[in-house]
Amino acid sequence: MTYSIVARDPQTGELGIAVQSRFFAVGRFVPAIEAGVGVIASQSFVNPAYGPEGLRLLRAGLAPQAALDTLISQDPGAALRQAAVLDTHGRIAVHTGMSCVAAAGHATGVQCSAQANMMAHETVWPAMIEAFERASGDLAERLLGAMQAAERAGGDLRGRQAAALIVVSGQPSPTPGGERRIDLRIDDHPDPVGEIKRLLSYARAQQQADQSVKKVLAGDFDGALADLDALYAAYPDEPALLTHRALLLLAVGRFDEARQMVERAEAIHHGWAEYLLRFADARVTPMPRELVESLVAGLIP
Repeated sequence: MTYSIVARDPQTGELGIAVQSRFFAVGRFVPAIEAGVGVIASQSFVNPAYGPEGLRLLRAGLAPQAALDTLISQDPGAALRQAAVLDTHGRIAVHTGMSCVAAAGHATGVQCSAQANMMAHETVWPAMIEAFERASGDLAERLLGAMQAAERAGGDLRGRQAAALIVVSGQPSPTPGGERRIDLRIDDHPDPVGEIKRLLSYARAQQQADQSVKKVLAGDFDGALADLDALYAAYPDEPALLTHRALLLLAVGRFDEARQMVERAEAIHHGWAEYLLRFADARVTPMPRELVESLVAGLIP
């Protein structure tokens, strides 16, 4: 019913998983991942205990094969299950039960494993590993490439519906939730892998916007504006980016351009001019309210 890939980036230590299935909200069931511990894909008539219990066993110091053997020994339905366990050291264990619906199987590569069941063809999981290992880019891009390869190889026999892509840092973050680099899920869509690709691009844009804020705080206005100029070119109809760019243009004295950004945002959805005023009132932006008022003058009823 499902194909997935788990992987570790040897350069960064990041852990990741990607999954697609003709099964509603598959991202709720298959992935289990924890920075500094490991990642588990549990699929084929999913046993929901495999994810949390598998991570607990890894956390307790068991190697992936020992953890997987324990899960299987405790599961009377193990013949129907498919699971992959990858730890933070890149060690892998995989199980495809003898009763998994054909075409079913798995393949492993360097710190990665692809597993699939109820596929159109037996070429799906080898194609995923080949694509992942040949792809360039960071871990998220390579995982996406593996999903795209699975689709080219035929994918799920029943078609497409849901997908997920998650990447975490190699070690836990001191900030709660900070270890999640990418966390995307499509629950119901005619092209879930295509939607994951679109959202990954958008997530990158949001990350770049966050970096621009850090540059502003560090006094690098030119660098921040260059980031926002690139984002505006890619997403000219995103009001959050328009207003973000407007404030920075205002800060560097480019009032007319800043005004154009706010007018464009307001044309897309009324409320963004008021949003900027409320930001000024909350002192989220360092610019005085009077300056922001002049920027939005006539745009608020």
